[in-house]
Amino acid sequence: MLSQTPAALGYRMPAEWELHAATWLSWPRREGISFPESFDRVLPALRAMVEALIQSEQVCINVCNGAHEAEAGEVLRGLPMERITFYRVPTDEPWCRDHGPIFVTRDREAKSTTGRIRRGELAVVDWDYNAWGNKYPPFDLDEVVPTRVAEILKLPVFYPRMILEGGSIDVNGSGALLTTESCLLNKNRNPSLSRGEIEQRLRDYLGVRDILWLGNGIAGDDTDGHIDDLARFVTEQTVVAVVEENRDDENYEPLQENLARLREMKIDHRNLEIITLPMPKKMIREGLRLPASYANFYIANTCVLMPTFADPNDEAALSVLRECFPDRRVIGIDCRELIWGLGTFHCLTQQQPAV
Repeated sequence: MLSQTPAALGYRMPAEWELHAATWLSWPRREGISFPESFDRVLPALRAMVEALIQSEQVCINVCNGAHEAEAGEVLRGLPMERITFYRVPTDEPWCRDHGPIFVTRDREAKSTTGRIRRGELAVVDWDYNAWGNKYPPFDLDEVVPTRVAEILKLPVFYPRMILEGGSIDVNGSGALLTTESCLLNKNRNPSLSRGEIEQRLRDYLGVRDILWLGNGIAGDDTDGHIDDLARFVTEQTVVAVVEENRDDENYEPLQENLARLREMKIDHRNLEIITLPMPKKMIREGLRLPASYANFYIANTCVLMPTFADPNDEAALSVLRECFPDRRVIGIDCRELIWGLGTFHCLTQQQPAV
């Protein structure tokens, strides 16, 4: 085990818009619990996601065994498979954002025949994982994914000894981190750690300075309020935040409170620039409110994948993100089936930074 923290060694977690070497996914298992009685109906969205991503970067897919790889390969048939690499990293469920490796990077000076050059270095932070507060056992396969990936890539691993899912944090790459009280301070995660101790772990292991706390998440979110359904950095000083226009909707008040908090926040003594995203209309399936949110987009090298819901606000949300990312193609993909698993593209993906 590495004795010094990543921050002490000069590592930081890059922003999602910084250059990727690859995107990691964990292919869902038919016998898993994420898509009850609808597994086949989510496959078109998964194929569309991979088809968009391989035009941008390499895609690495965790599979359990040869049969699982063959099943995924059948869904992806006809795509340029040289852009896709399968790895035998068994998982319980497909939510790679939460169980996958959090990559951190640092620049180091190295000697060469022409003098000193800067070289990037990559490492993995393996946070503990308990399936969103022990809600969905078993999760023993998911819990060890970061170390398994680090072994494959021959990378050093840091162990913070704290439960954290990747969807619960968002960073700007230059010292600021967004998160929520409802998730990180929930007693089903780290009951023995105080708010101050949690903040210190984030600083030590992700190389951030400013911890920016929002309040509660959206209705139907079984993660206790992940930030990637609420507010996301799109530049170092700019955040997009979802708002609910319908005052009678249960999301109206918590999202207004989060917006008010954002308006009070500063990074390096400067106010955040805040851009609002609409929310899709309420989605109910089998009596359950689904956590549909346009904030669950994923930023790849040349594109941004945004979930759509055959909703009147789809186009408005796409327009907002196209203004935020003028140099990337913003692609909307129908997620009406995928959201039955209570997550979409950001929840399924984990970026590996380029070094």
